[in-house]
Amino acid sequence: MNIYNSISNIMTYDPITVSPKASLKEVKDIMEKKKIHHLPVLENGRLAGIISKSDLLLFMKKKFVAYDDIVEKSRLNAFHVEDIMTTGIARLSPEDHIATALNLFKENIFHAVPIEKEGRLVGIVTTFDIIDNLLKEAQPSE
Repeated sequence: MNIYNSISNIMTYDPITVSPKASLKEVKDIMEKKKIHHLPVLENGRLAGIISKSDLLLFMKKKFVAYDDIVEKSRLNAFHVEDIMTTGIARLSPEDHIATALNLFKENIFHAVPIEKEGRLVGIVTTFDIIDNLLKEAQPSE
């Protein structure tokens, strides 16, 4: 993989998104069903933040006495994305180099960066996208 190619070559286009008002139960269901770890959060069509599986797991780790499945479901329905999402996130454009994403991943210890063009979300690049592309290139051609 040429790390000086643009992000547009490896990013995921039109990612699944959620609203800040979505329940954490909705987020958990989407992540489990789609097998994804990051969801950009859109408010009025604009990127407001991102919620990760790690955010959700940290929230779920905070347990109450006599914690059980009923309490977990209630908490996941009672709290919303805006309660735990990360704001003030890095953003890249489709024209940025893959190397830029790699440096962000390395320096900031996060695993996903939303991709915007003219102020609108057009994709997301994750560490999985990098790994997936490296593996594809490493496959012997037949």
